[in-house]
Amino acid sequence: MPSRTPPLRAGRPLRVHTVLYDGVEEQDFAGHIEVFGIVGEERLAQSFVTVGGSRRVTTSAGMEILCRDAWSPHSADVIIVPGGGYGEGSGLQREIRRGTLPRALAAARRDGLVLAAVCSGTMLLSAAGITAGRRCTTHHIALEDLRAQGARVAAGRVVDDGDLVTCGGVTSGIDLGIWLVERFLGPDTALFAEEVLEYERRGTVNTA
Repeated sequence: MPSRTPPLRAGRPLRVHTVLYDGVEEQDFAGHIEVFGIVGEERLAQSFVTVGGSRRVTTSAGMEILCRDAWSPHSADVIIVPGGGYGEGSGLQREIRRGTLPRALAAARRDGLVLAAVCSGTMLLSAAGITAGRRCTTHHIALEDLRAQGARVAAGRVVDDGDLVTCGGVTSGIDLGIWLVERFLGPDTALFAEEVLEYERRGTVNTA
């Protein structure tokens, strides 16, 4: 298994890219975005990215979000893929059928890059061939499909498999964010984020 915590270059922040697409679920990216914002830009720099260049993305609830940053996985330490519902007609299903985002995620893999997913976003990683044979999780309604596609479904609100970190449904994105802060920036910073949010982490982080 790849190194659990790739070394960061001294003097620069952890670079986190969150991938957005039409139909993405708001809570699937809002949780970790809020956590990372507490840490501060000098330690963690985050941005929204889309495949295909800068554009506006329409979320599942109709919000419009401008993604100014281009798809540039070579300049990220962590890429996070939020979910977009599940089943026929969902934003997630449309992206899987288009194939552009799964292909981009598959091509993004390299040493030192952590790929993460929230909720059904794991199924986009699965469509990219990234979860086959790997320990991971997703929203409970998609677990059997994830297993059928070759993943080693593991118990835990967050499942850390080195360069692949996934979490369960919807609000577990908050826990994913806090765990990544702890993993890269230390437990004191993670505890500070919890205190600011007045949030106590739920469930377990499976790192076995």
